[in-house]
Amino acid sequence: MRLTADSHVHSEWSWDAATDPASVGLMERTCARAVRIGLPALVFTEHLDFEDRWRVEPGDMGDHAQALVDETNHVRLPPFDLDGYLESIDQCRRAFPALRILTGVEFGQPHVWDAAAADVLRSGTIDRVNGSLHMLPFTDGDRTEPVTLYHRRDPDEVMWAYLDEIPRMVAGSDSFEVFTHIDYAVRSWPSESAGPFDPRRFEEGFRAAMRAIAGSGRALEMNTRRLWPWVPEWWRDEGGRAVTFGSDSHAEGTLAAHFPEAMAMLEHFGFREGTRPEDPWTTGATP
Repeated sequence: MRLTADSHVHSEWSWDAATDPASVGLMERTCARAVRIGLPALVFTEHLDFEDRWRVEPGDMGDHAQALVDETNHVRLPPFDLDGYLESIDQCRRAFPALRILTGVEFGQPHVWDAAAADVLRSGTIDRVNGSLHMLPFTDGDRTEPVTLYHRRDPDEVMWAYLDEIPRMVAGSDSFEVFTHIDYAVRSWPSESAGPFDPRRFEEGFRAAMRAIAGSGRALEMNTRRLWPWVPEWWRDEGGRAVTFGSDSHAEGTLAAHFPEAMAMLEHFGFREGTRPEDPWTTGATP
């Protein structure tokens, strides 16, 4: 079986990679690795974020990204350099003609920031828009990520707040076509204090979120950082008909990580590849 496209890839044009000196030339190196491993297509979905009240606490950001934190513990994000990104895409397309290279963004909190993103999204230059939920309300008008909220609130409360926000995001924006990493709040789950994460405790929340995504006609990303079999199973059960695959790579070595296993798992649940490698996998089976 051929590899499917990696539809969630970052390069030096994403703010959380651009602060790392090692990211220089990352897009080109990632394309070269794609050719070496036989990946037929990839989508560079750079971060498109407009958060202006993102509050963090010491240790929440990586060493390089810490440079974006000001004296009030707010993250100050640089604007997305669309022109520079597109120029780099064109250079890679010329250098790797056998590789399908698509443009994209990972748009954070689109239900909050649709108006701010209008110029980028209506430019006609973006092939794929992934929608991500990274932020939740914090205090005094600030917003923050689950990793910070877990310091202040009961872990179950944070997880339920995250899941409850997903249907609001789906209903509040038409600008994205794929919902990414539905398990995002699980990544920073405080297992040392709360014990191992058990998805069954939050099953109805995940299922309700999936129903909202499926009802909107969108695809769900199978994020391959962790291969949770309950994600495609519950997605299929709740009427989900399309999935994309995303490594969420921020370094060339993690491109298409765990894709053979993820593809086999999605086949098991009745999903089949499309005509082109970048097409979502779909199922017409009745749940």
